[in-house]
Amino acid sequence: MSLLVVHGLLLGFMFSLSSSAVILDNGMPILWTQTASQVTELPTLNGIVTPNPWNYLQRMSLYRLLVAATDPFTEYMRTNPTDGPMWGLPLQLGWMLTSGRLVDPTGASTCGLQTGDPMCISAQSWWGCMNYFTSALPFLSAAHNGLLGQDVEVQLQAPDGADGFCTTYTDCLAQYPDAMAKWDAFFQAIKVTDSPLPVAEHTDNILGVYWQAQMASLSASAVCNPRQSHYSSEEVSFANSWLNSAEYVSAVHFHSTLEKTVLFLNPLPSRVLREGDAAPNIADLSQEENHTLSTFSWMKSINSILGGSLVRMWKGAMCSVATREKGRALLEQLILNPSFATSTLLSIIPEIASSC
Repeated sequence: MSLLVVHGLLLGFMFSLSSSAVILDNGMPILWTQTASQVTELPTLNGIVTPNPWNYLQRMSLYRLLVAATDPFTEYMRTNPTDGPMWGLPLQLGWMLTSGRLVDPTGASTCGLQTGDPMCISAQSWWGCMNYFTSALPFLSAAHNGLLGQDVEVQLQAPDGADGFCTTYTDCLAQYPDAMAKWDAFFQAIKVTDSPLPVAEHTDNILGVYWQAQMASLSASAVCNPRQSHYSSEEVSFANSWLNSAEYVSAVHFHSTLEKTVLFLNPLPSRVLREGDAAPNIADLSQEENHTLSTFSWMKSINSILGGSLVRMWKGAMCSVATREKGRALLEQLILNPSFATSTLLSIIPEIASSC
């Protein structure tokens, strides 16, 4: 695909950001059709696969290949082709691109800008850095566990002017042993397709292992935190609230299909927040975006006031397949229904927990 066409597509996406972020491109993650569908389409050097995860199309390619690699093992939990658990990750990356969160926040380069390289993911971006740990680590683990083919060896390209990013399975295992061990456990678990458990329970178990790996990657991404100094206090608050929301989502073993993930990504802010942005009264953001920002802020504030007990209460209540199903429904109401009173969450959690 020519750079000119990419510029045109991205400009089209950006012009449509007036109401909410663009999440889909013809029903798929942004620029999905321009990514690699086979490992052999990625760059190689001396027989080693060497993708550049600091290029949007190549990082998205990692996700596309992960989706394809896991699909054969997740047929029992799918009613359509986009029901696999990996779809949430590429959709998040697409939202980061169209909302401007992958550009260089220091202004020292044109990385990610329309006037520079729109496919560049800045290593100075907190979002781009954090997302590295939920793209590079699972990809390296999948390759190590044979999901990408026999004897596929991968060495990711390092970003220009930034150190500290592991680029091989061995390096990542040494630096982030917990995250790599949990991704290994997930890829090994999905290979076991003849479980004696009922489908719903087996699906719930696999999603539990998946979210353990996701949360371990997010914990590893704490090394990105110094990059938050490049953003407004409002964007930092949102970023931390976004991370905090993962605690609730993971506890319910959220089945991150394409369709369900889009529902939760649509109301996220379509641009980087600036000093003075105060939800629910940010004029150039939609009512849904303002509502989501207010809800995230409330949940983070209440949890802080309660000394972290809101998250602990929530996790404690998500003790079974049945309560996790109730938890997923409650999260949908909390995020997607503006008329839902957030304060009722504090009374509903004990009710759910009573069945534990």
